Amino acid sequence: MTTENLTRPGLSSAHSPTASPSSAPTQDASGFLQDIWDRIPLPRWVLITILVGAAFLLASCLLCIVCCWCRRRRRKKGVKKEMVGLGRASNATSAHLVQPDVDDVELGLEDPKRGRLQLSLEYNFRAQELKVGLKQAVDLKALQASSMADPYARIYLTSDPRKVHETKVHRQTLSPIFDENCVFQVSQAELPEAMLVIMVMDFNRFSHHAPIGELLIPLGTSDLHHVLEQWYELGPPGRAEQEQMGELCFSLRYVPSTGKLTVVVLEARGLHQGLSDCYVKVQVLLNRKKWKKKKTSVKRSTGSPYFNEAFTFPVPFSQIQNVDLLVSVWSHSRVARGEPLGKLVLGCRATGHQLHHWADMLAHARRPMAQWHRLQPPQEVDKALQLRKGRRFPLPGS
Repeated sequence: MTTENLTRPGLSSAHSPTASPSSAPTQDASGFLQDIWDRIPLPRWVLITILVGAAFLLASCLLCIVCCWCRRRRRKKGVKKEMVGLGRASNATSAHLVQPDVDDVELGLEDPKRGRLQLSLEYNFRAQELKVGLKQAVDLKALQASSMADPYARIYLTSDPRKVHETKVHRQTLSPIFDENCVFQVSQAELPEAMLVIMVMDFNRFSHHAPIGELLIPLGTSDLHHVLEQWYELGPPGRAEQEQMGELCFSLRYVPSTGKLTVVVLEARGLHQGLSDCYVKVQVLLNRKKWKKKKTSVKRSTGSPYFNEAFTFPVPFSQIQNVDLLVSVWSHSRVARGEPLGKLVLGCRATGHQLHHWADMLAHARRPMAQWHRLQPPQEVDKALQLRKGRRFPLPGS
């Protein structure tokens, strides 16, 4: 009994809770931190302020990094969406962004037949005379489906349009035999730029004479050292007037991400008022209403002016289908108001080469696309535009 009583106190002392192994590391760690805290030669409120400031600075840096990352991600998404839209436009620009069912008929490549002319040309180099022999015409196109025509021909040179030879009228026929000759005075220096124009008209006693077709023969590319006699196809009327108006070269560049349309007016050639001063006007139309316009400098007394001037207009990508670009060449006068020498319209409602130039600009974003365009009569362009009158409001998103 005595030995058991002696051994029990030893066992109880060995397993007493005062020597717990789990509480020893915690006490050591807290003691270590307390030791470091006590060794710092600063007041406690200074240390607490420094720790709070460091935590605030770290949180601010993390927040800035997250915001910058979100902005970059949004910008990349926006650019990607615009690039996807332009990618679709590059494959189907004519159908989606420009105009449905654009084909080569608008370019005049498949123009309906208007008839043929048999013609002979002979140039006398000594007398500097051009002899034109109009033999006959066949398969002329009647302006009315159920009737014949009363055709006659007008013949003149672009170097001297005041001298016009008219044949006699042939009644109720689509294959007249003219068999008439005419002579024009034209020097060898004028031959390279001169052009022979033959217009076949339908005579009407009570109204204006309607044009059936037109033939243009550039004398500079014709071999006049011997007599030429051959058949020619008639083309659509009005081309001679456009030839005299001249041509204009300019480039288009559109950046969809910034919504900027840049027009660079390069040069013009063959203006029919070559001795007058001229300039180019560029206008942006929104929903057939005039919005903004800019002008080039005035070029003095030349038929082939060189401009090389750039203009930039704000056009958001969302409004590109509602915008038309009107480019016109004007004569400048200090005394009287200038007159338009010719105009061009580019945009989704354009046709022919102007429509294809606009489509190329959309299909090749951020790249300048340059092209020559033949000027059109101002009256026809104004009639096709059908401009609306109203107040000018800013473009949405500009």
